[in-house]
Amino acid sequence: MTIYERLDKILPKIKEKGFKENKGLGNEVGYYIFDYDPKDEMLVREHISFMKQKINNDPTNLRIKEFDLYEIMLEILEQKGYLEKVFSMETEKDSEKIINPIKKTLRLTQKNDMIVDYIKKNLSNNDIVFLTGVGKAWPIIRSHTVLNNLHSAIDNVPVIMFFPGVYDGLELRLFDEIKDDNYYRAFKLIDR
Repeated sequence: MTIYERLDKILPKIKEKGFKENKGLGNEVGYYIFDYDPKDEMLVREHISFMKQKINNDPTNLRIKEFDLYEIMLEILEQKGYLEKVFSMETEKDSEKIINPIKKTLRLTQKNDMIVDYIKKNLSNNDIVFLTGVGKAWPIIRSHTVLNNLHSAIDNVPVIMFFPGVYDGLELRLFDEIKDDNYYRAFKLIDR
């Protein structure tokens, strides 16, 4: 299937009654991954915008809530007064030297993970979560880490991660090259 054909299948899929109710998934919350060729990033972003407008302006009680991991990271750093410090550190040292301090600031992989808390605080029960910005947030925020932490924190709404790379149902390969840890709990949203 082309990327256009795959993107066109997303709306009908998320509008299915069983999707929101997670029918056929053992009644567990649906975590999905829509993987795509990284060269299609701009096309995917445009389609996400289109889907949000289409669903969120529809009189149904269904809503798409997009969470761009990179934008959330910047917002949290700004709120804590660290964003300018991060820019200074990166200029003085290099990008590699700021990764761990940012991870610690965001409390990634801890019980009070600030990315997960941000998402939880900005959700309602009618939402379908779209996770975006995966490529932009790497290597600070890793996709498998976010999914693992969300899985234990959010169990009442479907989550779709838009992943610029390959997900074969077991392994995540960002940009088709960088192997992330295995992730077993997500379903492929639309097969390639």
